[in-house]
Parts: sequence; C-alpha cells; structure tokens
Amino acid sequence: MPADRLLTTVLRAYQDAPNPQQTNRIFSTTTSLLTTLSNPLNVTLLTSQFLTARSIWNQVDGLQTSLRVISVYNTAAITVRKHEIEGQNVHQPRQLQGGRISSEDWVKAVLKGLDERSPRWQHLLVIAGVLLGMEGQERRSLSRGLRGKLEGAIVTAVNLALGIPGDLGNLGAGSLVLALNHSFPLLSDPVRRDLDYDKLVSLMVDAIVSSEGYQDGYFLHAIDFDVKQAAKDTFDWSSKSPSFLQIQRLTSKPLVSSMGPLSSLTAYVIENVRDPRKIIEVQERLLDFTSRLHASWQRNKLSEVDPSEERAYLTLETVDVTFPVLWQALKTAMFAIVVILRAVVGRTLIDPVLAAYPVASSIVRRALMILRNIYFISSRLGSNSFSAYTFVFLTSIDILSRYPIESRDFLKSIYPQHAGQIPSHPLQRNLDLFYLNTSEQFPLVLSHADSESLIVVLASPYLDPRADKRLGEIFEAAHSAMLAVLAAPQNAQLTARILPFYAKSLFASFPTNLSPRQFRFAFKSLMQISSPPSPASASEPMLAETLLEFLRERALHAPTTLLQPSTLPLSEAEMKAQENQPPLSEQAILMLTLLDALVTLPLPVLEEWLDLSAELLDKIQDPAQREFCKFRFWEVLESGEMDVERAAVCVSWWTTKGGRDAVLYGKTRTDPGPFMSGALGGGHESRL
Repeated sequence: MPADRLLTTVLRAYQDAPNPQQTNRIFSTTTSLLTTLSNPLNVTLLTSQFLTARSIWNQVDGLQTSLRVISVYNTAAITVRKHEIEGQNVHQPRQLQGGRISSEDWVKAVLKGLDERSPRWQHLLVIAGVLLGMEGQERRSLSRGLRGKLEGAIVTAVNLALGIPGDLGNLGAGSLVLALNHSFPLLSDPVRRDLDYDKLVSLMVDAIVSSEGYQDGYFLHAIDFDVKQAAKDTFDWSSKSPSFLQIQRLTSKPLVSSMGPLSSLTAYVIENVRDPRKIIEVQERLLDFTSRLHASWQRNKLSEVDPSEERAYLTLETVDVTFPVLWQALKTAMFAIVVILRAVVGRTLIDPVLAAYPVASSIVRRALMILRNIYFISSRLGSNSFSAYTFVFLTSIDILSRYPIESRDFLKSIYPQHAGQIPSHPLQRNLDLFYLNTSEQFPLVLSHADSESLIVVLASPYLDPRADKRLGEIFEAAHSAMLAVLAAPQNAQLTARILPFYAKSLFASFPTNLSPRQFRFAFKSLMQISSPPSPASASEPMLAETLLEFLRERALHAPTTLLQPSTLPLSEAEMKAQENQPPLSEQAILMLTLLDALVTLPLPVLEEWLDLSAELLDKIQDPAQREFCKFRFWEVLESGEMDVERAAVCVSWWTTKGGRDAVLYGKTRTDPGPFMSGALGGGHESRL
C-alpha cells in the first residue's frame, strides 16, 4: 500500500475505540510510516495525531503503552539513520536516495509534532525515543547543536510537566519517570543541572513504591489467600494462582524490570536536591512502604515457615517455582531501597542542615527502622555481602552513637516484647537477629544497667547450649552482643558477675551451636577481657589462665573426627580463608583457639604457655591438621600479632629454649637428621 494511503488509514484508526487486537497493528504501522514517509510535514502530522490517538491512550495498559511509544520512536530513529548511511550521497546532503528524509530533518519534523494538544509527559516519551535511537549505544547520528537541543527539550519537558503535577496523574508521573530513566545517561552534566530535582525526587520514589512499582507491598498480602494446605503439615502456593500471576505481571512492569538503573537515578536525584526537607519526605515515604511490606509478609502464612525448613513444609512446586520468583521480586525491591537509602545517609554526612541535631539522629533512626523492616529479605541474601547495606547500617549507627540518649531510646523502641525467651515464629526470630546485630554496636554508649536490660536479657536465651542448633546465626549474634557488653569498660562490675557463666555457656555451645570461626573469635575476646589492662582482670586476676587451662584440658580429650562445614553466611574474606583450610577436627579447632589467645597473655606466663601449646600440638595425630596448626603457630609468632615485648619472649623461646624443635618435631618424634655415618646410636645394643 502506498505510504499516503497507509497514512490515511492509520490516522483513521487512531480515532477508533480501543481494540487490543488492533493495537499491535497500529504500533507497527506507525513505526513503518515514520521510517518511510518522505514529506517532513507528514511526519509532523503523524506524530501529533499519534499522541492524541483515542485507540492508544484510552486503553488501560499502564506504562506498557508508554514504553511502546519510546520503542516506536527509538526503532524509527535507528532505521532512519540506517537508511541515511546506506543511501548517503555527497551531492544530496539534504535529501537521500529513494526520497527519504535526512536524520536531522526527520528529528526536527518529529519535534514539530509535539504541540499543545498533547501533554508534556507524552512529549517526553517521544523525545526520549528519538534521542535513544539517534545517540544511544555510541551512534552519534546528530550534530552537536541538534543533540543539545534534544537534551534541552527533555529537561524542559520534565520541568514543565512537574510544574503542574496535578495534571500528570499516575500514568503521566510513571511515564515521566520511565522516559527519564531511559534517557538520563545520554544527558550531559550541564543539561542535568537544569532539572528541578526538588520536584522530581518525590515523584520518582512514589513511582517506585506505588501501583506501577511495588504496589505498597500489598502483593505479599494477596499471596496468603492462595496458600493452601496440601497435606497434614505441607502448604502449597500454586503457579496458577492469581497472586503468583500478579507477581509475574509485577516483575514485568517497565519500572520494576529496570529497577537497578531507576534506583541509581533516584539516588542521584537525592544527591542533587536543594531543599533538605525533600530528603526527609522521601525517607518517610520509604519507611511507610517498608512498614507495609513487613506487615504484609507477617500476615502471610508462608512467613511461618523457617527458611531451613522450607523443603519439609512446602510443596516441591512452591519451593522450586513460585518461591524463587517471589524472592527475586523482593530482592530487587530491597536493593532499590538500600541504594536510595545510601544516598539519603550519604547526604546526611555532608549537608549542614541534615547533619545537625536533632535532624541527623532522626534520619538515621528511620534508616535503621527501614533496614529492620526489610531484614526478612536481606537476611536471606546475606546482607554482609552488599556494600551499600553495610554502609547504611554502620554509618547510621556511627551517627546515632553520638547521642547516647537517642541510642537508648531507639533500642527501646525496637525491643522485642518476648525478651527472655526464644519465639516460635520465624519472623520474630528474624527481628531478634536484627536487634542483636544492632544492639551489639551500642554498649560503649549505654550505661551498665541499660546494657543488661536491653542486651543481656534478650541474648541470654540464645546462649543456652540446649537450644535448637538450627538457629546458628542468631546464636552467633547473641554471643557477639554479649561479648560487646563484657568488653565495655563501664561494665566492669557486670562483666565480673556474668563472665564465668558466659564462659561456661561458650564451651558448652561448641561445636553444636557455634561455628569454629565464632568460637575462636569469642574465646580470644574473652581472653582480652580477662587479661590486663582490662578492668575485669583486676577483680579476677587468675581468670585468663583458668580459661586457657580449661581450653587445654578439653583439647587433650576432644574428638578427632572431622567437623561438618558451617552453613552460616560468610564474608568474602572469610570464604577465601576457608578455601585454604583443610577439614579440621574439634581438637584441631581448640588448638587453633589456644594459639589465637597467646597474643593476649601476660609476659610472666607466656613462655609457659608456649611450651604447653607445643605439647598440645604434638597430640594431634592427623598429619594434615598438624601441619596446618604448625603453620598457624609460626604465623602467630612472626606475623606481627604479638607486641614488641611478647615477640621478644617468643624469639628467645624459639631459638634458645627448644621452641623450634618442640614445634617442628615434637617430643615423641626424633629429628630425622642428617647424621654422620658411623655415629653412636641412641640406645644400648645387646651383643647376645
């Protein structure tokens, strides 16, 4: 069909009632016409009519329609430029072979079609598509002047649309964010500075969490209606259920599917906001969203299943099909929230208004509350491996620690109601884990009474060696929190009172409820707490040696069978260290623990314990484990872990007091040589 007749047909189709069966044909025909029309006036007319087409804009399709508009002009721009290159003729700079329009004339014709009959956010979709098609992926199809005009047109369209926010509506706001998200990488820095970030920031966060984004977390609540009991103790969430289909649609939404770049763009906008109050509004919106997300998950039957028991209590389809899709959606939401939150906290560090009291303490308290609300997601993924999460968490704690009263009040605000017992609900235990990991950071700014009531009471049930060993991560958090309390100088009296009981619990918990890594760390910390110059050593001067003697005695009679590898999440450095470590027995772990503690011993007893350590090393029968412990022994002596005085004692012991032979050969193994031929034997030989 000739282009003119096709143009007439499609213009007539624009005015028809919405018909999903005809929509694809209309879009494809529009794309074809944009690349084949030879008259710029027709391109202008087509663009103008396209943006007011009843058959396109009156249907309920959310941002899919907006994305298709960007795609139409992106594809058309690429094709026009391709035709220009293929048919380029130096004698026809303005008109190409076949009657087609040059790239620059085509762009100008499209821009003329952006008239007052269509709203600014629709203009933004077209301009974004044209810019992506002409300049995306390093194509460089336009002159510098025309590209600058396109970039400026995007900023102008955004600012004008933001100037009348009431006219945007959900579709307009989402379309503006969508177009800006795709085109922002192509904008130059001078052009970016002209954006009205103060008006833009709230719009972007709302787009992420509202209907075109994560729907304020209500999709989690909807799952509960579709979870059915398949057997006596088994639950099923079918892949054909409405809630699962809804999540699939959610993950395919244009904004959600590009959440990585969108969250980074939102963070950039936050960094450039001029009015600090807008940042507080954004954070409050995130707090509201994450509170709804957490509440929706709490009302969900699936939250009652512990992650370690999912295969026992969920059907195979739920574990392998529906659950992965759900957690992938939640993971992208968590990443987006943390990236945005990182920008908020980072801005707090450098903005004089936000960094002032009491604004700073309020911001970081909200930041920690947001992290608490999404901890049921981040704890499954290993939050320690996510640098943005670590930055937000530790920076917020550093800022809050400057205000002891606010720190105490914050811990009280999230203090579990069931403190003193281990809750049965997995989500409550998850909140306990977050609380323990957080409270561990505050003993230095808390009084001894607050430390006992806010940390020790909650941690105590998780120190019980008889507790369920599947709660290993919470056990480790409880031990870390308890050690932080014991190490605080102002808690000397509290430490003297509870340290013996804690030490007993520590030994009883290994290896059932504590990993080797955590046990070694905890024991070394105990030795530091009970050795000079720690205040606790003044009231119990023999405590450090008593602990070491107890450790040595247990190591002498410890099992030599290999321990099972820990299933707890490790940091990258810990994983790398574990790769170079052979499988070890409980006895070998206790040996390594003793070696770790040597650096804390007082000088008068260090040499004695070097001898005892060498004797214990000789008791390890497995050659691979013994060699690994030898390496660690040498590492402790020469790597700089000892201070100058202790290092001098170690050098003397190693070189002149038999330390070298005791470590390398042991008392029961003789030095293999070399010996001179004909030398006297070691024993009397009978001649009978």
